[in-house]
Amino acid sequence: MKIWIATGGTGGHVFPALAVADEIAARGHKIIISCDGRVRKMVADGAPHGAKRVHIWAAGVGAKSRIHQMWALFKIGISAIALVLRFAFTRPARVVAFGGYASVPAVFAAHVWKIPTYLHEQNGAIGRANRFTMRWVKTLMTSFHDVSGIPKNKNVRVVYTGLPVRRDFIERAGAPLLKKSHLLVTGGSLGAQILDDVVPRAVAAMGNKKIFVTHQTRPENVARLQKFYADNKIHANVLSFIRDMAGAIADSDLVIGRSGASTVVELMTIGRPAILVPLAINPDQAANAANYEKLGGGFAIEQKKFTEKWLSATLSELFENEARLEKMAKKSLVKNTAVEMIADTTPSPLSPTKFLKFCGTRFGATPSWKEGDY
Repeated sequence: MKIWIATGGTGGHVFPALAVADEIAARGHKIIISCDGRVRKMVADGAPHGAKRVHIWAAGVGAKSRIHQMWALFKIGISAIALVLRFAFTRPARVVAFGGYASVPAVFAAHVWKIPTYLHEQNGAIGRANRFTMRWVKTLMTSFHDVSGIPKNKNVRVVYTGLPVRRDFIERAGAPLLKKSHLLVTGGSLGAQILDDVVPRAVAAMGNKKIFVTHQTRPENVARLQKFYADNKIHANVLSFIRDMAGAIADSDLVIGRSGASTVVELMTIGRPAILVPLAINPDQAANAANYEKLGGGFAIEQKKFTEKWLSATLSELFENEARLEKMAKKSLVKNTAVEMIADTTPSPLSPTKFLKFCGTRFGATPSWKEGDY
């Protein structure tokens, strides 16, 4: 069976898509992955062997300028028309879309040709692109049990699958705390200035020389933070990039970071207590952090309340109470079978009889297609 996987925009959309692509390819299906130019290299490096790649024209529509918004919509529209024409000749049996504006053209083309489509929402609040494309799909898969903003549409089946993560995170699931007072600070690929400003000063105010800090930050901030930690006699490793994030999380006793969907689910997969500081302008991150806090694995705190005084007191309390950290770790742990669940959610291919019936409905015959047919 030929499966079309639509992704693009950011790593948060791409890495889950690649994890599912690997599983589906391992089951013997042919894979086609569509993406935009922003993640072309990422997809090329991570696509399963033998997968075909299709590059489309797409951009985010969230720009402030009306001209940029219209230009982005024009790109998406042209790509949608191109995929409609492509699907007429090389039609996939299924489309699995991982959200973002780069997925819209494939979802629309699948709708035109009545190809069963499965849409995945990474965050705890549905994104604008997914909210728009839901009109064309019958199955929405979610990373969290509670997802806000889903339109009330009785024709859409909502299925909780979780968020696919790389195998190295699965292999470390449930790893016990090392209890070495190891703090991991990560603000994502571009770092987070609020973490760089607050965390070092809060750790210094604690006066606890046993704490070891691994701090991921922006390249331009590495030297400054290294000097601050050294001047305050704090054992720290300051990096601009952490290659083995699964290992870094597993080696930590507590994590401080943003609350992008991938970050939160990686914490849940391994099982680590955390203090999450959602990006103030991003409602998706706030929803993700709320889902994590509800488990009992840590704290979700607004950026304006994330102060040196609050953090210093909270870190002191947690690192002086290993039993509490261990309890939080156990509560945060959620078994991650998202890759298998998404692969299993895709039904079996159409029988020749159903395929001929389907073709008839597209070219003038009386429609007789029912939900149960796929």
